[in-house]
Amino acid sequence: MTVPNPTPTPEVGDHRLPTRFWTKVKVDEVGCWLWIAALNRNGYGRFMDSNKITRAAHRVAYEALIAAIPEGLQLDHLCRVRHCVNPMHTEPVTQTENLRRGETITAKAAAAMRCPKDHPYSGDNLYVNPKGHRSCRQCTRDRNARRRVEQSETIRQQNREANRRYRARMKAQTK
Repeated sequence: MTVPNPTPTPEVGDHRLPTRFWTKVKVDEVGCWLWIAALNRNGYGRFMDSNKITRAAHRVAYEALIAAIPEGLQLDHLCRVRHCVNPMHTEPVTQTENLRRGETITAKAAAAMRCPKDHPYSGDNLYVNPKGHRSCRQCTRDRNARRRVEQSETIRQQNREANRRYRARMKAQTK
């Protein structure tokens, strides 16, 4: 005798969600359940539940068809389609993990193994500040060297200007 799977793979039209939910879903060729109704400004589907509370459609689907989302976690779209509500395409993760996996500028920077000048982010060349931000020690040394040159040139120019004014004052006093 086989033991039934306690959480069967959800299918479109599953009775655990209202028909009203399913009228807003269109399945694409790769298995995404695309939300074709209201989207928020970030591209996530919005669904008003029976309590007249508007919630993220992918969260409603996950909680109805899979399980409650653990406290402190958020759903990461593994398919990278924000308006997909297929709970099999999402995974509960921490915000840090969700950001790291994303396709944002922040995620790309965090995944980078080399700085923009192609120095490695590793070994003695890597500096991680107390807030966790990485920087390239070689680029920092180069930037500081350029600043020292610029500062010394600025100081020389200020000294030349001060000497010119001093000489002009002395010349005016001798007349």
